[in-house]
Amino acid sequence: MQISDLLNRYRRFLKRRNSSILTVKNYMSVLKLFFSWNTAPLTSITHIEIGLYVEHLLKTKKPKTINCHLGVLLGLFDYLIDEEGLILINPVRRSHRLRLPRPLPKHLQDDQIRDLFNKITDERDRAMFMLMLRCGLRVEEVANLTLDRIDFSHRQIFVSYGKGSKDRMVYISQDAQSVLKQYLNKRPLSEEKKVFLVQKGPLTGTPISIRGIQKRIEYYSAKTTIPVSCHQLRHTMATQLLNADADIVTIQDLLGHSRVTTTQRYCRVSNLKVQRDYFKAIEIILQRSQQAAEDGLGINNFIPVGIGN
Repeated sequence: MQISDLLNRYRRFLKRRNSSILTVKNYMSVLKLFFSWNTAPLTSITHIEIGLYVEHLLKTKKPKTINCHLGVLLGLFDYLIDEEGLILINPVRRSHRLRLPRPLPKHLQDDQIRDLFNKITDERDRAMFMLMLRCGLRVEEVANLTLDRIDFSHRQIFVSYGKGSKDRMVYISQDAQSVLKQYLNKRPLSEEKKVFLVQKGPLTGTPISIRGIQKRIEYYSAKTTIPVSCHQLRHTMATQLLNADADIVTIQDLLGHSRVTTTQRYCRVSNLKVQRDYFKAIEIILQRSQQAAEDGLGINNFIPVGIGN
C-alpha cells in the first residue's frame, strides 16, 4: 500500500466528513511527519512503535502537541480499520497520552486592558482585538469574518464554521461596534469579502492571516510589556461576564464551547464573583447564628453530629 495513495484517500474521507480546510491541512502535516519517521509496513505498526515515536517527538515537541499528534494517528488507524477494512488493532493506546498540567485560564485586569488598548491606535487592530475581548471571537474566527456576517442593526455577528464547524451568534457591545465602524469607514474599497485586510507590503488588500493577527498582538504585548495573547482576550471576556453574574450556560453559548465543563474552568479564576458569593453566604450564616444565640440555642448546636476535635 502506497502511503501517498492512502493519505489522499484519507484526505478525501476527512473532506466528506466536512472537516475544515485547516483541520485537513494539519492532519496531513502530522501524518507526513509520522511516515517520514516510520518506514515499517502499516500492518506491522504496534503500540511499541507508537511509544518510540512519542519518545522521538519529546525531543522537539511539547506534550500538548504530542497528544494532538496521537489523536491524529488514532483517527487514521480507526479509518484504516473501519473504512479500508484492514485487519489490525489500533496501536494508539490511552497510555501513550502524556499527562498535562491544567493551568487556570489567564485573563487581563482592568488596568491592563486600559493600558493595552491605549497603545493600539491602528483602527484595524483595535477592531480585531475588541471583537475578541467583547464578543469572544477566536483568532481564526476574526480572520475568517466576512462583511455579510455583521448585523449592526441588531448588534450581532453570525459566526459561521467556528471551531468544530459549529455556527453561533454573538453580540456586539457598544464600544466594539464603535471601533469596528471606525475601521470599516477607513477600510479601502475592495471586492474582498473578509473584513480584515493586510495594510502594508506586497500582500496589501488581501485577508490578514491567523498568524498575521497573532503577530500584531505579540507586537503590542512587547510594546506594553503586558503578557497577552489573542486567546487571553477571550478568557478575559468570560471572566468579566462571570463577575457580572452572567449565567454560565449563556457564556458557554457565546464562546462556542461544546461542553459546559470547559466554561466552568473560568469559575476558578473569577475571584470577584467567588468573593461576593462568599461574603453574601457568610453574612446569612452569621445572621442565623446570631438569631440562634438570641433564642438561647447557642452556636454549638449548629455543629453537625459526628464531627469531633
